Amino acid sequence: MLRDDRDSGGGPPRRTSRNVLGEPLQLCSIKPTTGFYRNGCCDTGTEDVGSHTVCVVMTAEFLNFSKSRGNDLSTPLPEFGFPGLKPGDRWCLCAPRWQEAFKANQAPRVVLRATHEGALTYCSLTDLKRFAMDLA
Repeated sequence: MLRDDRDSGGGPPRRTSRNVLGEPLQLCSIKPTTGFYRNGCCDTGTEDVGSHTVCVVMTAEFLNFSKSRGNDLSTPLPEFGFPGLKPGDRWCLCAPRWQEAFKANQAPRVVLRATHEGALTYCSLTDLKRFAMDLA
């Protein structure tokens, strides 16, 4: 499923975001709604200093790892519209966090077609492919 490339003002299409395979970026998740822009895609821009570009599938192990590093992703924060994540949820993870988890042997699986090409600033395509869920 591809995202809608029209801008919110109904103007002409903007440049299509690309995934790490050079294809149009696919949707990561709308339940829960993810992405820096909360559009379901791992889009990024200059204001996304965390580079929320890697579409992952949460595991209990990764959620525990992330919590141990000071980023609790499992506890709901209703005041911020955050439901809390559980194993099986897809989420646009910060590329540096994925890389940190990779080095600690705690990296979650990756959906390459929904992972923004900007992730390659922090992660190698070879490493991402090793954790890919969507390669035939």
